[in-house]
Amino acid sequence: MAFALPDMVKLSVVVITLNEEKNLERCLLSVKDIADEIVIVDSYSTDKTEEIAKSFGAVVFQHPFKGYVNQKNYADARASNNHILSLDADEALSDELKVSIDEAKQTFDSAGYTMNRLTNYSGKWIRHCGWYPDRKLRLFDRREGNWEGLLIHEEFKLKGQIKPGHLSGDLLHYSYNSVDDHRRQSKKFTTLGAQADFQKGKKAPLYKIWLGPVVKFIQSYFFRLGFLDGRTGFTICWLSAAATHQKYLKLKKHYQQK
Repeated sequence: MAFALPDMVKLSVVVITLNEEKNLERCLLSVKDIADEIVIVDSYSTDKTEEIAKSFGAVVFQHPFKGYVNQKNYADARASNNHILSLDADEALSDELKVSIDEAKQTFDSAGYTMNRLTNYSGKWIRHCGWYPDRKLRLFDRREGNWEGLLIHEEFKLKGQIKPGHLSGDLLHYSYNSVDDHRRQSKKFTTLGAQADFQKGKKAPLYKIWLGPVVKFIQSYFFRLGFLDGRTGFTICWLSAAATHQKYLKLKKHYQQK
């Protein structure tokens, strides 16, 4: 007697964008063989982002950006399928991760799945500094949770005490093309981070402003083995420490202007 195999779940790949012509093609090339649908929610890009998206058959929605959490929840709601692979435009799937996701589609026996994220910094893959494995929950059933967070560091949270599965392979993150890119992003994220901390009621005493960066460097460079990433590791740890200093200065300024 023959038994019918269960139908493979339909998967929507969802990406939010703003002027991502340099990254989007690489991202979509990596998912085209596993995606049953590609959904792009764009914030009115002025470059070729929308053109590139449509060349992959993506459905494109335009929506004003009102924070990462709001944008990602809005984007997931636009998908035709409940099973979502949520990516940023500067991310792509490794070959091993593609196979893992394809296998997960056979049964989808978890509400969600985490994956390790491996970051490329100006051409070098960073495996220390506290940057790896950087586990992310990006494959999920949207009915089982929501994106949460304040301004930055958004996360998809599963309901209750549900524990996600974990997939082998890496989510490849092409973060910074240069040190200047890192500095620009740090300026942006320290501003958002200070706003988020202010909303949470966190304080910025002098010891955090001056000692926090030292602790951050020691943790990243020595305890999290940043020195094994060579000169690039030192640069990352130094700029991360500087960002800690800047965030607390900006947080202190919020209280001074209160």
